[in-house]
Amino acid sequence: MTSRSTTGDKTAARSSWLPMAAIAMGQAQMSWNINALPVSIGGISAEFGTAPSTVVTAIVAYSLGVAGFTMLGARLGQRVGPLRVFRWMTTVFLAAMVVMTFSASPAVMIAAQALAGLASAAIIPSLVVLTAHHYKGKQQATALGVLGAVQAIATVVAFFVAGVVGTYYGWRYSFGLLIPFSIGVLLLSRHLKPVEKVPGVEIDRLGVVLAAAAIILLSVGFNYLDRWGVLLAKGAAPFSVYGLSPALVMIVGGVLGVQLFIAWTQRRQATGQAPLLALVVIESTQDRAAVTSMMAMTMLGKAITFMIPLYIQMVQGGNSLQTAVAMIPYQLAVLVAAVLVVRLYGRLTPRQIARNAFAIVTFGTLMLAVIVRNDWSNVYVVLGLMLVGLGQGALATLLFNVLVTSAPKEFAGDVGALRGTVSNLAAAVGTAVTGALVVSILSANIERALVDHPTIPATLISKVDLDNVRFVSNDGLLDMMSRTTATPEQVDAAMEINAYARLRALKLTFLLLTALGLLALVPAGRLPDYKPDEVPS
Repeated sequence: MTSRSTTGDKTAARSSWLPMAAIAMGQAQMSWNINALPVSIGGISAEFGTAPSTVVTAIVAYSLGVAGFTMLGARLGQRVGPLRVFRWMTTVFLAAMVVMTFSASPAVMIAAQALAGLASAAIIPSLVVLTAHHYKGKQQATALGVLGAVQAIATVVAFFVAGVVGTYYGWRYSFGLLIPFSIGVLLLSRHLKPVEKVPGVEIDRLGVVLAAAAIILLSVGFNYLDRWGVLLAKGAAPFSVYGLSPALVMIVGGVLGVQLFIAWTQRRQATGQAPLLALVVIESTQDRAAVTSMMAMTMLGKAITFMIPLYIQMVQGGNSLQTAVAMIPYQLAVLVAAVLVVRLYGRLTPRQIARNAFAIVTFGTLMLAVIVRNDWSNVYVVLGLMLVGLGQGALATLLFNVLVTSAPKEFAGDVGALRGTVSNLAAAVGTAVTGALVVSILSANIERALVDHPTIPATLISKVDLDNVRFVSNDGLLDMMSRTTATPEQVDAAMEINAYARLRALKLTFLLLTALGLLALVPAGRLPDYKPDEVPS
């Protein structure tokens, strides 16, 4: 009798983690999708005959969908139930992956990522609520740690699998694998218990419009900085405002939109109406410091995961598999730090951990700026990447923990919405700004080198569209030059200019990322300074 009872307890204990399996897989499908895109830069560019910036647009489209509508997704979860929203939106995500797998053009691919982003906007806050609903106490702390670790694990797996599959079968299969995976998430969701609806929830429609408009303006503005102009409008800009770039106008409008959203939310709270986002989750200086640090960390991480694949595939001419292999040390470092940083909670304060983590990230990006060469096998380059990964992984887990533990439990959905909005807006801005910076620096380097070079005539320079300079591999440049009247000496000179300009653009961009890491030490210094035995687990 005792043996049977013990066996039943063990079975119950094992079964109690089945809901976490569904929740973790729900997180993994989103992480897989967004991290398979950078690895697929080469394949997508080659198949559609488009620039790498098209992949940037797809990443931004996904991140824009998440950032713009996560707060709405949280309120929908409260109104109709998080479990129902989780299942519905996983179905929409599944449909998006079908469209992505069979997309016939870059426009369809971008639309598929936008649809996946809208689905993820509702899935993200539901994951936090479902986790808090199914687990309490130490189990909840473990579950939250698992949720953070799964994101890092899925990133590592996505980079490797997308690299292998993309190299031997094609980039489409990397996303096609998510179709049965999402079906598995739906099947496992039957182990999740329904969460009661919150009675009387009203959706702040004006708040949705203000938040979405602000985020869309910011994302689109930053994404088109390189094509439309940073300050003055370029020829490719669809319009101008007194000569100013529409990208700059959109960014200013987005900032004003954020201020309007906050003012409107404060007004609703003052009159006793339910806001789109409960400002209690960001009312303290420490909460705002955590949010600012999270934005800086995400921007740095997305910049790295965009630049390294760009470097390997468009500079070295490597394939998806070589990209995945090169990125694995970085992704493993993120995973290890995300899992093991909790062991420091009893020894160091969140402020100390964050400062040290940003210092490690800064040192890593500085190493990359100084050491990166055309030979990726340099051990110091790999070490620099690993340092960046260690700092990023530690910050991801720490900052999420600070936000969750500082807010009342009834605002778990708002914390999830805030995390999703901030992370994905920062991801979109980080990727777009990095792309704009590296291309702008590349264009300036090439323009200066062409003008100063003694063997390249003005007639050949006039054929270069300096407003639309992009990263081109050595093989691609050779193919382009073969269709001109350039002599062998001029071809060699162009190859030399291209190699120098690309490498210098990457180095200078890494230096700018180093500056961002140094600036992030300021908000990190405002994080909670608990005594070691008071740090929440």
